[in-house]
Amino acid sequence: MYAILENFPELRPYEGDINLRMERYKGKKAQLLQGHSSLRDFANAHAWYGFHRLEDGWAYREWAPAADQLYLTGDFNDWQWTATPMTRLDNGNWELILPGDTIHQGSRVMTIVDNGGNLSQHIPLYAKRVTQDWESQSWCCEVWDSIDPYPWTDEGFVSNEPPVIYEAHVGMSSEDYRIATYREFADNVLPHVQDGGYNTVQLMAVMEHPFYGSFGYQVSSFFAASSRQGYPDDLKYLINKAHSMGIRVLLDVVHSHAVGNTLEGINLFDGTDYQFFHHGDQGNHPAWGTKLFDYDKPEVLHFLLSNLKFWLEEYHFDGFRFDGVTSMLYHDHGLGKAFSDLSMYFTMNTDVEAVTYLQLANELCREVNPHCMTIAEDMSGMPGMCEPVEDGGIGFDFRLGMGLPDLWIKLIKEWRDEDWNLGMIWNELTSRNARTIAYAESHDQALVGDQTIMFRLAGANMYDQMNKDCHTFEIDRAMSLHKMIRLLTMAAGGNGYLTFMGNEFGHPEWIDFPRPGNGNSFHYCRRQWSLLSNPDLKYQQLNDFDHDMIHTALYYQVFHQAYPYLKKLDEGDKVIAFERGGLLFVFNFSPTRDYTDYAIPVSEGTDYYVLFTSDDGRYGGYDRIDHDPKSAFMPGMDGNFVRLHLAPRTCMVLKPQNR
Repeated sequence: MYAILENFPELRPYEGDINLRMERYKGKKAQLLQGHSSLRDFANAHAWYGFHRLEDGWAYREWAPAADQLYLTGDFNDWQWTATPMTRLDNGNWELILPGDTIHQGSRVMTIVDNGGNLSQHIPLYAKRVTQDWESQSWCCEVWDSIDPYPWTDEGFVSNEPPVIYEAHVGMSSEDYRIATYREFADNVLPHVQDGGYNTVQLMAVMEHPFYGSFGYQVSSFFAASSRQGYPDDLKYLINKAHSMGIRVLLDVVHSHAVGNTLEGINLFDGTDYQFFHHGDQGNHPAWGTKLFDYDKPEVLHFLLSNLKFWLEEYHFDGFRFDGVTSMLYHDHGLGKAFSDLSMYFTMNTDVEAVTYLQLANELCREVNPHCMTIAEDMSGMPGMCEPVEDGGIGFDFRLGMGLPDLWIKLIKEWRDEDWNLGMIWNELTSRNARTIAYAESHDQALVGDQTIMFRLAGANMYDQMNKDCHTFEIDRAMSLHKMIRLLTMAAGGNGYLTFMGNEFGHPEWIDFPRPGNGNSFHYCRRQWSLLSNPDLKYQQLNDFDHDMIHTALYYQVFHQAYPYLKKLDEGDKVIAFERGGLLFVFNFSPTRDYTDYAIPVSEGTDYYVLFTSDDGRYGGYDRIDHDPKSAFMPGMDGNFVRLHLAPRTCMVLKPQNR
């Protein structure tokens, strides 16, 4: 019996499914490792395919089993499509040796594929740099293989802290109306990340994608860092600098699907729709209009696993956030499913081939870097998602708590906050079957058609009522709930925490990428850092609260305790209190009731000290709550209690004397 069945007895009726999961994993691994000592030894496609320097010239290789002939065209042969044919090798492979300086670093080239006499143009599958001509909107591969190794200075970098993640999009990280660069992000944004206490940056939209507005989720060139934001060495500069600041860097990796484009993407590369993807309708995502990988095919696994190894070794990423895991796990992609019953995870609807791939991917990542961190974007709650592969699990370190932002949006949209059900909120925050990254909002909640939490709470009042000397009901309520929601989510909702770039200081409005529908405007595709740097605006106060919230959680090792310990939940009073990491967190969600001597049970009979409250003046509050020590030793009381002043719509964090 695998350990997952002992740790989660409720899964024992599905022992056969778990056994099948493991049999498939072991069988597929054995198939891949024929002639290889490990998955790391196997996942080297990028070391052979693509462009590679020789002592005299270059080698270019591709895998295109159904093609009748491949050619290389480019500026080196005046773009003559069939002037430079490639040589067919075994197993669907093709090779071209170009002597001397026929091509060079930066040469612009494309692959021409002949399938049954039909010629089509494609970007090479393993291209490391792909560029777009902004006038013609056409894409082209640039030959790229670094002459000298990048001068890394991060040898031995390891971060074992629970992840506090700053989710970021490099391109929209400037306030200017343009696409920002990797180096600008490194020099201008990383210091803000470090100051805020975030120990992990999660980079979106790095893998090359033809449509900027896809947020990087329709990948075309899997081995190319997006050229919109700079050169490969610029991305390495960003990661190297982050490591020097003690910040790990995760890549938002998209292996759940691929863009359907043929010139820019990998679709129809050899003339068939089944080279990388399922044949026919099975290979088309019904909601996203993208292509779906055939995870049972060894050559596809070779491509995808090598892709993970490439980003870990070539760019020194510290791990991955796997996008679209729910879509991968189920044949119906989890669309419209509530996953209310365990049987829904173990039926014919489960894509067992995708499960096997994710197990292999997690194993490979740890072989390449034992400290590699992997996070699953899975809303279904698949059992064993964050259990070790050898125990019958899928092997991720964490899953995203995707139900939490949905909860907050629903509450804000549909209910007055005085009517919020604290028991329901607590259950959503703490009912988890895996190590979870908690968050109140990510980029998903701010895309066009939606709003950030602060803008949803305050609306257009943010445009003229965010001065520090301006106090209106709407802004005071928004400020209060913004702070309370974030602290409650972070302190109770998971084993790590995430925010999207700018949301820590209440960035207004929404995100909309330049497109014809908005006149190709960058107005909503940037971060207004000037709001934060303006000493007269309340954005500073929200940022200061976030800063102290994060630093407190890390200093007192709040995430080292798996679950919070509930001490008080009173629906009538709208008060909730719990302990975690030795700290006491207290929330008064009542909009009107001011409790001057409210008793909260605590674990230790000692003095408690207020570390901070959301009502502190430096966070935009009214300084109604004093910071004097609160004694928890009360003779005659049954247990230990502290008596606190709980102002309306406020929260506070206290520590016992011995902490």
